Amino acid sequence: MTDQIKPETGSAAAAIDVEEIKRQYDSESRFRAPRDWTGVLINVIAVAMSLFHLYTSAFGLLLEMWQRSIHLFFVLVLVFLLYPMTSKSSKSRIPWYDYILAAIGACVTLYMVFQFYAMLTRSGMPNASDLVVGCVGILIVLEATRRVSNPVLPAIAIFFLFYCYFGQYAPSLFQHRGYNFYRIINHMYLGTEGIFGTPLAVSATFVFMFVLFGTIVEQTGLGKYIIDLSMALAGWSAGGPAKVAVVSSGIMGTISGSSVANVCTTGMFTIPLMKSVGYQSHFAGAVEAVASTGGQIMPPVMGAAAFIMAQTMGVAYLHVALAAVVPALLYYIAVIVQVHFEATRLGLKGLPRDRLPSLKKLLFERGHLLLPLAGIVYFLVAGYTPLKAAYYGILLTIVTSYARRDTWLTPRKLWEGLVNGARSSLGVACACATVGIIIGTATLTGLGLKLAHAIVTLAGGSLLLTLAFTMVASIFLGMGLPTTANFIVTSTMAAPALIQLGIPPMASYMFVLYFGIAADLTPPVALAAYAGAGIARADPVKTGITASKLALAGFLVPYIYAYNPILVLVGFEPLEFAQAVGTALIGVFLLGMATIGYFKAPLTWPLRVAALAGALGLMVPGWKSDLAGFAVLACIWFTQTIKEKKTDREKEH
Repeated sequence: MTDQIKPETGSAAAAIDVEEIKRQYDSESRFRAPRDWTGVLINVIAVAMSLFHLYTSAFGLLLEMWQRSIHLFFVLVLVFLLYPMTSKSSKSRIPWYDYILAAIGACVTLYMVFQFYAMLTRSGMPNASDLVVGCVGILIVLEATRRVSNPVLPAIAIFFLFYCYFGQYAPSLFQHRGYNFYRIINHMYLGTEGIFGTPLAVSATFVFMFVLFGTIVEQTGLGKYIIDLSMALAGWSAGGPAKVAVVSSGIMGTISGSSVANVCTTGMFTIPLMKSVGYQSHFAGAVEAVASTGGQIMPPVMGAAAFIMAQTMGVAYLHVALAAVVPALLYYIAVIVQVHFEATRLGLKGLPRDRLPSLKKLLFERGHLLLPLAGIVYFLVAGYTPLKAAYYGILLTIVTSYARRDTWLTPRKLWEGLVNGARSSLGVACACATVGIIIGTATLTGLGLKLAHAIVTLAGGSLLLTLAFTMVASIFLGMGLPTTANFIVTSTMAAPALIQLGIPPMASYMFVLYFGIAADLTPPVALAAYAGAGIARADPVKTGITASKLALAGFLVPYIYAYNPILVLVGFEPLEFAQAVGTALIGVFLLGMATIGYFKAPLTWPLRVAALAGALGLMVPGWKSDLAGFAVLACIWFTQTIKEKKTDREKEH
């Protein structure tokens, strides 16, 4: 932050608290930090991993199995060296058995590199060594995933492996003939249908490079600059710090891709500032959680799941990013409207301008830090692949950092960026590898189509019920799975049901993505909200409930574009699109009134219910529902204006 702006808890102790909160709610942050030669070894391996991906991005990818195998080789070695077996294991010393597991992980992945051509000649007929490597490889991937995330995803994968073997005993709707041990191992590990499938391919290319871009660009001080810039733009307005939290966390979230990490990064500044101007602790924590979580749906980078969505649909990533623009804007505008109404309800003011940084000075002195983000957008629009866009974005970051001495990417900072890039990619990579088993089950047994049929049958062919069932499944899975894994599972198992009922693929996949992300805000496992509560020193449950309320637009918007897919650019017509966006924005305005219960003056409960109904009417396509929504807005505007004038007269007397 600038010298003018200092959070209430700007001490070293506060920073330690934030790191503890991050480790508590973000499993990927619970890594070892050995200070002896083993720490140096880990950093060297991490830098080698980053350099490998930079090299292949610059000079061309290897054969697909080689690229994925070498990527997984680095991942498994680093996971077993960095992440302890249990929470009680030493955080500063690596036990002997983890060296052995790291070596086994190296062997089972490098086997796929050196035996690649030999395995091609015996395709479909694995020998004994292939099967041993395959069996051990599956087990080692499951253990690595358990360590870096939690036991839920490996447990789900094991369940699907049993389903492959005992399929003849499953309920009739999901029954299949069952597959023997050899067929399962061959399908899940020795080809590109299981662990080495599409999710790991995306992790080994696009995802890693964008993660690396984020960690390197952070070394230039971009995170601090974004907060300062947001303060200059909005810190002076009513409840300004909350709006700063929304803007800065949204921008940072699109780079980091992790809800909890983003809460802990920007929240340590924005939450104390929100509290300092009068917001309640639980509200401040909730605002930060909602804003940070939404970063995963905010273009241009979004989260890792967006790259997998593009690969699954077989479209350019730019199409996914463009389709996400309007839903993301509706989400963030809804949050800003709500924090504004909360500020006016409580009579909160912004920060004095003398405590805020100068916008002109910020743009002049550090405006070059935004050039890499602008460059990413340009490269994507210009038709570059996401891989090349990320690569050139990294080069642009390095070059532009030398515009000012205090933003230089010194050799030490660059080294840290390369280390952090590799370390930050481990969770996504393990999730992608393990989810490959679930996708492999779907391709081997036809489970995806069977489940889609079951959902449609259970919903009685009703689109609304199918959407509701899919929403519940996405949120439920999101309580135990990382966003990327959650999206892959739901897009494989639930999205086909939506497509079967006529919803376009883009709207279907975006629907499950939104609700998978919403799990970070929804009690009982609202990790982002609980992290925000920890920094705000607020009640976690109350913070989670408030976050769910603030994110209400995030729960409604997916239904809207499911019924009106023009919002995700399906069947784009300029006039119809403009009308849909315009009415949706006004609907978001009404939604903010309904959730906060304030517009010019406090709203009575009947008016809040009417505001919610009007919001839905404006968001749902159709001129009749739009007219009803406008009528509600006019009624509320009229009654609240009269109430406001009456209150003002009473204050004068």
